[in-house]
Amino acid sequence: MADNSDSNWEEKELGSMLKIKHGYAFKGEFFSDDGEFIVLTPGNFFDEGGFRHKENKEKYYLGPIPPEFVLKKGDLLIVMTEQAEGLLGSAAFIPKNNRYLHNQRLGLITQCNPNHSDRRFLYYLFNSKVVRQKIRASASGTKVRHTSPSRIYEIKQKIPSIISQHKIAAILSTYDDLIEKNTRRIKILEEMAQAIYREWFVHFRFPGHESVRMVESELGLIPEGWEVKNLFEIAEVTYGFPFKSNLFTSNPTNKPVIRIRNIPNDYTDNFTNETVSEKFQVKNGDLLIGMDGDFHMGKWAGGIAYLNQRIVRLRPKIEISPYYLFLALQKPIHFFGSTITGTTVAHLSDKDLKSINLMIPGKIFIKKINENLDFLFKFEILLKIKNANLRRTRDLLLPKLISGEL
Repeated sequence: MADNSDSNWEEKELGSMLKIKHGYAFKGEFFSDDGEFIVLTPGNFFDEGGFRHKENKEKYYLGPIPPEFVLKKGDLLIVMTEQAEGLLGSAAFIPKNNRYLHNQRLGLITQCNPNHSDRRFLYYLFNSKVVRQKIRASASGTKVRHTSPSRIYEIKQKIPSIISQHKIAAILSTYDDLIEKNTRRIKILEEMAQAIYREWFVHFRFPGHESVRMVESELGLIPEGWEVKNLFEIAEVTYGFPFKSNLFTSNPTNKPVIRIRNIPNDYTDNFTNETVSEKFQVKNGDLLIGMDGDFHMGKWAGGIAYLNQRIVRLRPKIEISPYYLFLALQKPIHFFGSTITGTTVAHLSDKDLKSINLMIPGKIFIKKINENLDFLFKFEILLKIKNANLRRTRDLLLPKLISGEL
C-alpha cells in the first residue's frame, strides 16, 4: 500500500496539467439522419466513461464544418453538461479519424506538458468518482448542471509522478483492452444473428422456403403455417419496481438495482436494502428494455439484480430462442424511438408494448431457428459476463490506484 502524502504524490490544480477547448455550436438546420460526419453529444459517452456508439440515433451534419472541430483518433473529450444523471465529467477517447465533430457541451482536453502527465491517466482521473464528485459540486444549474474549463482548472487533486501515472494507466488500460476485444467478438456474434434473422425472417429465404406458400396476415405476407401473436402471448412482461433513489447506496452487500443507463453495460453501482419481491429479479440472459429516453434494449449479463421502474424484463413464454425475440422486437422498438416525443425525453408506455404483434414460425421451423440462434446467444452472454466482471474489477481498482491507496 502507498501513502499519497509522500513525495511521490503532490496536490495540484488540474489547470496546471491540462487545458480544455470548447466545442462548436453546430446548426440544427444541417442535422441529418445520414452523412459522413457525426456530431457528438453527451449521449455518446457512458456515465462511467468511454465512448458509446448510438447506432441508429447518431446525428449527422451536412453543413459547413470548421476544420479545427473535426476530431482525430485518440482525442480526449469530457462532458460539460449533465444531459443525463452521472454524465457530467465523463471522459472518452475518439475511436476514429475524420468522422466525429467536436460539438458544444463537450470539452477537448490537451496536456500542458506531456512530460508531466499521461493522457491515459487523465482519462481515468476524470472517470474516477472522487474527481466526478468535485466537478459536480462546482457545477452550476438546478435542473441541468453545467461546468466550465475554469471551474475544472480550479479542482485540486493528489497527483503521482509521471512514472506512477504510466503504471496506473497501464494497469487499468489492460482491463479496457480485454473488454474491447470481447466487445468486438460480441459485435461479430450480433452481426451473425442479425444476418440469419434478416435472411430467414425479412427476405424469407429460410431452408426449404421454395416449397412454402406465402399467405396474407396483419403483418403482410408470411409463410403458411406461421402465426402472428401479440408480444404478451409470446413473452412474460415484467415492469420494474419503484425503488426510492434517495435510499440508493454504493454498498455491494445490498441488492443491486438496474437503472436504464445500466442496460448497455451489464453493470450497476446502485444498491439498496429495500424489501422487494423476487418477481423483479433479473438473471443473466434476461431481455431488458428501457422505457425512457433512447429505449435501450439489452441482453442482461451482469448477474442477479433487480429491475428499477421504467424498465421492462422479457422472458419467452413459448419455445422460442430469446435471441429471436430480441431481434424481432428491434423494428417496433426503433419505430417507437423515432416517433414518440416528450417534453424532455420520450416515454414508452404499456399501451405501446401491448400494440406489438410479432411473427412466430411454425413448430418445425422453431426448432431450426433455436438451433442456430441459441448457440450465438449463449456465447454472447458468456462474453458479456466476462466483460461485466472485468469492468467490476477495473472499477474496484480505479479509486484505489487514483488515490494512491494501492
